[in-house]
Amino acid sequence: MADRDAVKSESFGFQAEVARLLHMMVHSVYSEREIFLRELISNAADACDRRRYEALTRPELLGDTPLEIVITIDKAAKTLTLSDTGIGMSREDLIENLGTIARSGTARFMEAVKGAETKSSAPDLIGQFGVGFYSAFMVADKVRVVSRRAGSDEAFAWESDGLGSFTVEPATRDATGTTITLHMKEDAAEFLEKYRLSSIIRTYSDHIAIPIKLTEGSEAADTVNTAKALWTRPKSEIEEKDYAEFYRHTSGLFDEPLRTLHFRAEGKLEYTCLLFTPSQAPFDLYDPERKSKVKLYVKRVFITDDCEELLPAYLRFMRGVVDAQDLALNISREMLQHNPVLAAMKKAITGKVLGDLAKMAENEPETYAKFWGQFGKVLKEGLYEDFDRRDDILKLTRFKSTGVEGWTSLGEYISRMKEGQKAIYYLTTEEGAASSPQLEGFKARGIEVLLLTDPIDDFWLGVVTEFDGKPLQSITKASSADLSALGEAKDLGEAAPETDVSRLIAVMKGVLGDSVKDIRASERLTDSPVCLVADEGDMDLRLSRMLKAHDRLNAIAPRVLEINPRHALVKQLAERSGQEGQYDTIALASQLLLDQARILEGEPLPDLPGFSKRMSDVLLRLAQ
Repeated sequence: MADRDAVKSESFGFQAEVARLLHMMVHSVYSEREIFLRELISNAADACDRRRYEALTRPELLGDTPLEIVITIDKAAKTLTLSDTGIGMSREDLIENLGTIARSGTARFMEAVKGAETKSSAPDLIGQFGVGFYSAFMVADKVRVVSRRAGSDEAFAWESDGLGSFTVEPATRDATGTTITLHMKEDAAEFLEKYRLSSIIRTYSDHIAIPIKLTEGSEAADTVNTAKALWTRPKSEIEEKDYAEFYRHTSGLFDEPLRTLHFRAEGKLEYTCLLFTPSQAPFDLYDPERKSKVKLYVKRVFITDDCEELLPAYLRFMRGVVDAQDLALNISREMLQHNPVLAAMKKAITGKVLGDLAKMAENEPETYAKFWGQFGKVLKEGLYEDFDRRDDILKLTRFKSTGVEGWTSLGEYISRMKEGQKAIYYLTTEEGAASSPQLEGFKARGIEVLLLTDPIDDFWLGVVTEFDGKPLQSITKASSADLSALGEAKDLGEAAPETDVSRLIAVMKGVLGDSVKDIRASERLTDSPVCLVADEGDMDLRLSRMLKAHDRLNAIAPRVLEINPRHALVKQLAERSGQEGQYDTIALASQLLLDQARILEGEPLPDLPGFSKRMSDVLLRLAQ
């Protein structure tokens, strides 16, 4: 003891790059000051892992000492203390690791064991002592570190105000490990509140496999974190209830997970994924920012739950964690979205998730139907966002149909196509619109039509034109009117003479003028007198309405009005079209038929007072 006390305190200057780092740390490196606690806890957990690893060959270094991290609040002294029972540091370690940025205790240690031991026996180290440590100066105007290296009786203290120099002197510490005392700044008082520290620990360090205890004053220390990283355990050791508990804890949701995907990737990239598919859509699923909620960890250290490069936006319903081994914990961690390693991980994880959904669709169709009902709208976003995965996503899509109850896939639709049918027919429509006039001719011929009821369908259909060699064809396009190649319709009744329909069409064109693009006799209608369709090459009906409603389209182009020559009303109008004195009646009926067609399509009427007057005139004539 006397020899140790004889060594006086020595003063050292920081290297120039460290001084610059300290300035950056305080002003720009981290977006949130609370990050300092994550960094210091990571370093402490790293030190504990190092001690445990070295004790494999030197058991005396560990003995009966429990590995733990204790955080103590002292409001009177305005200090926050973090003490660990890790490997500790010698005098030279303090100078080297805390005095320079270029060297890190963890980095040097990993270099020493690299190649000497198998990966399975090497510790899962986190943090890089020497970089994150400086974040302490964001909240403290003085930092004192007292450390005792495992296997040594000597302890030393490192102290600095972060302004350009530090001191190292002999100190006293009863046990192996390190104690860091932060003298908090006046504006950092929030970090002396127990509830605030507990929240930070649970957010960033909950799954560090070392107990993190928190105490204030003389009260007993409480363990704050769960001290177990569930995703690192073998799947054979994990029960469903453990997965469910972890899912609710990490996601903040209260339902049961519909699907669990737990795997470890090894090879060029090493990472572990524990991902969950919720059974119910989260309330923020359709938030305009479309952020992923999967948490990114690096060697069990929480990095962010807002990493857009971890999973594509169309998989944002997934919850869970991804723990990477090949990403560095350094000052650029806030910019991980630009990391090529993360980009490679994203590609592989996306493939895994889509593959797992495909297995669910094939082996558990009822479960997949539940999934699709909750998340199908979101998954379909990938059809126009992810060209490389488009075919995989198309196979996962499900639709309502006029041919079957429940959901059907495109592959199942093709298997039911009639002989001679060359296209996959669909109708973009609203929920409950299975009685749309456009469907009548297809139903009469037994042709199945997919009912695409999600607004997102109008967008991906612009980039997806076929599936399995079969073109996707909207039945609202005028080119679909010729149904003769699909067989004869049943029970359509006797059609009105073409000459009469032609005269009626001529009169209606004169009445309606530019309100319609054209008027044609219809092959698609069986029960309804009229319907509106889009001309070949024009925008589909619902898409144009959506764009107009969101001010993305100045005006909706006039549509083609199709009339049903088999309908009783049209027959009567056709007969009157050749008679004198019937023009006013035909004009009134023509305008009302156009109004009716617009209403059936969900389009607003451009002249509501005029529509009301026309209806009144018709009712008055009926009453006379």
